[in-house]
Amino acid sequence: MYVGLEHVDSGSFRLSRWALPSEFKSNAFIFQTGDVLYGKLRPYLDKAVIAPGAGVCSTELLVLRPKQDVPAEFLVAILHSAEFIDYAQSSADKQYPRTSWSWISQYQCLIPETTEQCKIAAVVARVQAAVEVEGELAQTTRELKRAVLRQLFTRGLRGEPQKETEVGLIPENWEVVPLGSFGRIGNGSTPRRTDPAYWTDGTIPWLTSGKIYDRIVECAAEFVTPKAVKDCHLPKVPADSLIIAITGQGKTLGHVARVAIETCMNQHLAYITIERSDVVPDFVRQYLDTCYAQFRQVAQGGGSTKGALTCGFLKGFPVPLAPEAEQREIAAILRTIDSKISHHEERQRLLRELFRTLLHDLMTARRRVTGIDISELGAVA
Repeated sequence: MYVGLEHVDSGSFRLSRWALPSEFKSNAFIFQTGDVLYGKLRPYLDKAVIAPGAGVCSTELLVLRPKQDVPAEFLVAILHSAEFIDYAQSSADKQYPRTSWSWISQYQCLIPETTEQCKIAAVVARVQAAVEVEGELAQTTRELKRAVLRQLFTRGLRGEPQKETEVGLIPENWEVVPLGSFGRIGNGSTPRRTDPAYWTDGTIPWLTSGKIYDRIVECAAEFVTPKAVKDCHLPKVPADSLIIAITGQGKTLGHVARVAIETCMNQHLAYITIERSDVVPDFVRQYLDTCYAQFRQVAQGGGSTKGALTCGFLKGFPVPLAPEAEQREIAAILRTIDSKISHHEERQRLLRELFRTLLHDLMTARRRVTGIDISELGAVA
């Protein structure tokens, strides 16, 4: 097997993917089963895993071989501790954001006797396994949703004959309409940050692109004043509007969410205010979610400003529209799947917090492993 830095997930003990040795051309290190592979590039990424077999790895990974009386899980736990990450990061700079073996080999920490090392390794590995299980369940549910989306938006719920359209096959009694026919489409703006009259004691929600990942936006992190809305002509977008990220070089561009509050937003977001009573916002949102790759392709050229979507493009974007009752049923089905995804994501987040707290306490001897009943961790696993 060949392992590159891209195959190592942040915060994980376990290697879940790799490549064939024939697929790499750069220099590489050899590793054995049970070795620990540590990512030296940008140490804050927190990449360290136990090798499940023998192979070769990128030179961006250091190969650490535990001594005979040191469990691999204990060594990898040290590398995942906040104290070690801070230490490793302190040797990296902006121009050369890497740590080195000569630096990390000097790291000092409390090392208990072998028996306690094994117990610590068992405890943190148990919690880490639960974190990974929740991640896998969330990913499996996302894959289920993708399959359900394809089925629902091509065959519908009524088993009707299909017809070929510009968006592909859809049920015969559906229609294809431009997104702009649903209501108003526009984008936001950012008041001058240097003017306190626009921000101090603001009461009106104002969104940035980061909120797009909420799926349903129920609160804002920033607020603007009524003066900002008036002077900067900020559109106040009503609840149940959709928002879409229209700029960005990362993964944000093309993501869609629904706002549950009246809000303003920055220029990197476009809004779609649905004014037709026969159009269900969540039905449209779920369909636009299936268009993520298409949006990104368009944004890179071929129909829009490079690196961005335009409101003009969105207004003419074709969307399949089912009868209202079927829209509501489809939206309800997908909402149920979304709630399962959110459940696993939240459970994974809580387990990660537990893992970080437990790891810190055990590695700094604030808490002794003798006071922990591993069987009680079955509830989190």
